Amino acid sequence: MNFWILLQGFGLGATMIIPIGAQNAYVLNQGIKRHHHLTTATICSVLDVIFISLGIFGGGALLSQNESLLIAVTLGGIVFLTGYGLLALKTAFKPSQKQESSSEITARGKRTVILGALAVTVLNPHLYLDTVVILGSIGGQFEGHDRLSFALGTMIASFVWFYSLSIGAAKLGPTLSKPAVKKGIDLVIAAMMFTIAFLLANNLQQYWN
Repeated sequence: MNFWILLQGFGLGATMIIPIGAQNAYVLNQGIKRHHHLTTATICSVLDVIFISLGIFGGGALLSQNESLLIAVTLGGIVFLTGYGLLALKTAFKPSQKQESSSEITARGKRTVILGALAVTVLNPHLYLDTVVILGSIGGQFEGHDRLSFALGTMIASFVWFYSLSIGAAKLGPTLSKPAVKKGIDLVIAAMMFTIAFLLANNLQQYWN
């Protein structure tokens, strides 16, 4: 096990995961609500591990070389991110008296939370474009134990980030759940989703020029 390469994987994995995206927004919101937030962090981390493995051990090259598949992933991502942004915008301007109560949140149950975590991970274009393609292409340059060390570093970064975000949001829940703060968070999330969708749309031009 090469510790230096593991640290490289951890650092690069963190740079891919930490920027605000659909996964992070969902984990943050579940943490603020303290609604199965550790389950959410676990699902996002485990799914990241699965797709990181696919990317580094061969899937990244396959996806990057298939232009039609990349276009499909990008188009799906634009639709998904736009929809997520619209939902965040709707939540931001929802009258405070119509915000969900704790009993309503709990009533949705763990199953709904799990399905939500699956959706924001599997339908997230950055899972494929960043985690699978970019990390896969870089990790694929290593051989044997070095590749394993790099992969392990990126996986550790995923677990550290999602659990830190989830637990941190839960601890700061009383502050972050205040109407004005929550509205600001939702507006930032909406703006980020629309921005990423716009950037993905611009990237499509390279396939059609």
